[in-house]
Amino acid sequence: MPYADLHVHTTRSDGSLELESIPDAARYAGVEVVAVTDHDRLQPFDAPVVERDGVTLVNGIELRVETPHGERVDLLGYGVEPTPELEGIVERIQRNRIERGLAIVDCVETRLGVDLGVTVDEGFGRPHVARAIEAHPDVEYGYQDAFDELIGYGDPCYAARDVPSFERGLAALSGASRLVSLAHPLRYRDPEAALGLTADPDLEAVELHYPYGRDDVDLDVVERAVERNDLLVTGGSDAHETELGVEGLSRREYEATAIAGS
Repeated sequence: MPYADLHVHTTRSDGSLELESIPDAARYAGVEVVAVTDHDRLQPFDAPVVERDGVTLVNGIELRVETPHGERVDLLGYGVEPTPELEGIVERIQRNRIERGLAIVDCVETRLGVDLGVTVDEGFGRPHVARAIEAHPDVEYGYQDAFDELIGYGDPCYAARDVPSFERGLAALSGASRLVSLAHPLRYRDPEAALGLTADPDLEAVELHYPYGRDDVDLDVVERAVERNDLLVTGGSDAHETELGVEGLSRREYEATAIAGS
């Protein structure tokens, strides 16, 4: 069982866990450290790392950026102390998320002839739409069907959202975080190109431990990048439901990140 799960989402973005429920979920999973990394959303913590009911919570964020080669990737900031630059980026992203969410919901409701009954506000994302589609009694689409046929990339109700450039996003995160890591590198269209971003000295880590959902994942390309660019490693379950600790770091690996400070 991992000591630290450094990739967890709550209802403040597209997760199922309430922020207040994380300590209970962590203890149930035997996890001692949890990084709360909601999409494009700052946490209401008063410090980079806090203790809640015997569990260490890391103030984190998952920020989507657009790379110079035209792909969108996610950066994980850990030990966040918000700066005006990062706050400004997040505020603009959240406004755009609401506009995008309204457009997607309107398209789905029109196409299916139903009222999904969702509220589009800060933190809203496509998983909220997919859950509402799955739960609607007059709709035959399941959660994954919604992504596969309605709201996934290229589907009729998909709407792109505005994201900052890699350079701007990384600069804002590195100025506000104790550590910045490239999230789930093998999920991208071109993992080699994504991992090439770690040559930037401000991108000090890469998410090595991640539940890719298949048995044939070859981590060699990630491990080569770790060695080539002298990177730290992070890891987590990318939890959007209530189970924590599916992946993560050992105590030794977590302490090597120095997220908790000296």
